[in-house]
Amino acid sequence: MTTPPATPDQPLAPAEPEKKKGGIGKKILGVVVAIAVALAVKLGLPHLTGEAPVHAEAGDCVTVTGPENDPEVESKGCTEKVADLYKVVKVYDNTFDVEKCGEDSEVALAQQLNSDKFVLCLNAVKN
Repeated sequence: MTTPPATPDQPLAPAEPEKKKGGIGKKILGVVVAIAVALAVKLGLPHLTGEAPVHAEAGDCVTVTGPENDPEVESKGCTEKVADLYKVVKVYDNTFDVEKCGEDSEVALAQQLNSDKFVLCLNAVKN
């Protein structure tokens, strides 16, 4: 259906206002994305994916899996019946020197969490 042309006696129909593109939804999404990127940069991607090294304390138990050059350490209960379960004997902060564990532990594991570096001295839990 076509509209007849306006004559001098007839006023033009009011134009519909233009809809804003983007709106507040896009602004909120932009802020959320910016925050996520900032967190990824600040904390590092491993924290967001759950792959960050565990900074356990003496007395805690952990599992150690994966290759020797990139082991994965996960906190566990000391009574759990899992393979590769170790009890943390001692923790040395601000170092990668695994020799500090000496003969007090069976395994020494150097880890880094952000700018913190530390060594976990571990003994296997016999289940």
